[in-house]
Amino acid sequence: MKTIKYFSFGLASVLALSACSDQFLQDKKNYGQVGEEILNYYEGAQGRLNDVYSLCLPNVSALSWRYPSMGVNDDAAKSTEEYTGFGAFVNPEDELSSMSGGVSVPDLFLGTQNNIRENIWGHIRDINDLIRGVQDGSLPQDQKDEVLGQAYFLRAWRYYNLFKFFGGVPIVTEVLNPTADAFTPRATSKETYEFILNDLQMAADLLKEKTANGGWNSTNWGRITTGTALALKGRLMLLWCSPLFNRANDEARWQAAYTEMTNDLATINACGYGLYQTGNNVNGSDFANQFVQTGRNPEAVFVVNYNTTAILTGIDDAAKNNSWERFIRPDNQGGNGYAAGLMLVQMFPMADGKLPAGLNTYTKLETSSYSYEKDYPFMNRDPRFYRTFAFPGFRWAYSGNAAEHDAHNPSDAANYTLWNYVWYTDLNDQDNPESGNSYAPDNLLTSKQGIYVRKRSDDLDCNSATAYVYNANGWKSGAGPFYSAAQLIEIRYAEVLLNLAEVACGAGKMSEAAAYLQQVRDRAGVPAYSNLSDQATCMSAILYERQIELAYEGKRFDDMRRWMLYDGGTQQPEGAPASWTLTGWGGNTCTWLGFKPFNGQRRENIEFRLADKYGVGTTLWNGDPLINTKLDGHADSPLDSVAKAYIADHAGVALADAKNLPEVVYAAEKAVRPAGVNFSKGDMNEQLAALKAWYQDNLVVKERKGDGRDSQHNDLYINFRPKYYFLGMTSAVQNANKGLPQTIGWQDYNNGGANGTYDPLAE
Repeated sequence: MKTIKYFSFGLASVLALSACSDQFLQDKKNYGQVGEEILNYYEGAQGRLNDVYSLCLPNVSALSWRYPSMGVNDDAAKSTEEYTGFGAFVNPEDELSSMSGGVSVPDLFLGTQNNIRENIWGHIRDINDLIRGVQDGSLPQDQKDEVLGQAYFLRAWRYYNLFKFFGGVPIVTEVLNPTADAFTPRATSKETYEFILNDLQMAADLLKEKTANGGWNSTNWGRITTGTALALKGRLMLLWCSPLFNRANDEARWQAAYTEMTNDLATINACGYGLYQTGNNVNGSDFANQFVQTGRNPEAVFVVNYNTTAILTGIDDAAKNNSWERFIRPDNQGGNGYAAGLMLVQMFPMADGKLPAGLNTYTKLETSSYSYEKDYPFMNRDPRFYRTFAFPGFRWAYSGNAAEHDAHNPSDAANYTLWNYVWYTDLNDQDNPESGNSYAPDNLLTSKQGIYVRKRSDDLDCNSATAYVYNANGWKSGAGPFYSAAQLIEIRYAEVLLNLAEVACGAGKMSEAAAYLQQVRDRAGVPAYSNLSDQATCMSAILYERQIELAYEGKRFDDMRRWMLYDGGTQQPEGAPASWTLTGWGGNTCTWLGFKPFNGQRRENIEFRLADKYGVGTTLWNGDPLINTKLDGHADSPLDSVAKAYIADHAGVALADAKNLPEVVYAAEKAVRPAGVNFSKGDMNEQLAALKAWYQDNLVVKERKGDGRDSQHNDLYINFRPKYYFLGMTSAVQNANKGLPQTIGWQDYNNGGANGTYDPLAE
């Protein structure tokens, strides 16, 4: 591979480090241009290492060459059941291309070509420079091991994110001079896999003395440990076992992974990792609170830590906030809100841990004795359901006061209840699935979602020691008011167990797989499956559990690709050799698993609109016809006699003047909506039943268009093309790297658009 021209950069502060302590969140500098003699000092080596952390750590961002998908509604997540709207990988109208013009395949291979700090190979060069300098330097061996162990992991992390999309890539271990003749060929997938595996094992071995006895101290909490390296090693081995790389279902791969990962689990545990459990789990509160810790957290195997320092003016190097909270919170709390797709809402387990009856997605799994209620989807669900989604009438308390920014926003944050039902201003729009001309109460208006993603939110009802600071002044900086120090977890301990469950199942040890699976379900308060002795059924249960447990954490797209769940692996890209044919799993992973192929489906949204009896409303913040009906003094209003008498004497009083009404009237006006469902209380079923009764009287479910339609308003359907299982390089990347072969199935820019010749499955 041709190296990138060296881009000059100054000693700008690039703090984005992975620890929670103030000491570790001090202003670290870019040491990329200092002399190597600095690596002879522990502080200097740590400074270089911290700079590499800043380049390589995950972030709450869309999928890119730099960051993995982390649950936002990016192209990866919109190619799964989690969101609607065609992501680039499933759009039936626009096929991705590796040629110039058209819709380009995303560049997950390079980054900004002429900026060594802003491309993946520049990061790898920085890591190699650090490794060479420390190896050749004069630090004591224990300090060398500490720095090198973390550096090897970060190099493996960079390569892992290339490997999962491209298979084999150039393996660069030296600090190449930035000359035009510097070139490293594209390695085979097996060579790349073994290189990453070796780096991770070296990282684990070098860090064992420092971290395999409880992990780092609190000052360094969040740094890479032996357990982190072994957990990523397990994820890598699982990928190598999966149908994407293992078309013939070589059982030796499963057995090797099972043996290695089983042996590694004790060491991961010795680093202080385990399921986050408090012993006081209420309606899934342990599941919810694992994401909002700010100190030592056993669940956080690979983690990025943040602080609550506010960015109010300019660039503040000390401010490192987790932006997830402000992404998902409703607009009248200062957020943006992500709309959950109806498909995943429907697929979530019922209260007995089983698949809702009537769905044909996982046909080999047991279906629930509870009925799925399409008009009341929140009834009788898995406890994680209520920590993943938010509906009208769900409490979503926080610490602060959004009315400081806009007086029309609800001010009682400690008792905030989400009311995102909608009304229309024209009855012709009311039942039109393509019409978005609806408005929501409490100043949400058009900035609303039908069902909100709630996952990983810091709920004041659940976590009184909030990990965030709400500061209305944040609006001035454009950053929003939530300054969250909640951890961003890339690898959770639950995933470690699910990875081990999957390789155990692949190795034919279904009882062990079921035991690992049940540890995850036990923490969530979900009953066990009755029989997972059949391998296909057991594997299906594990993949379903991954889909639920890891929802909105950026993992589903990887799972769907590695198990080829779009078409079962039955289709091949142009030019694919016979070795690409899936011969394991009966030649069709979807059929073997009992999973409905994702291709050919579409996803919709829903919203909850006011019942017909309320008619239309206005576009104003006080235009809610449900509220205004009461203020008109209708006979069926719940107002008491004093309130009705007042209204009779003050006909036409508008809601805008409600604050000037006697308290009895204003209190009655607020009482038209029931108290929000509080999941921190034990009587969840009773609360949900009361909310259902209110829905029956006041709301109607409306299906809204999710995935696209064509110009004639005909439904379009998901189409993940077989060449997307392994990505090609963009024309810009190829132009900068003339000697690199293009992946089979993709056009070779350097060869006149001919089919690529690189085979990711060839050894």
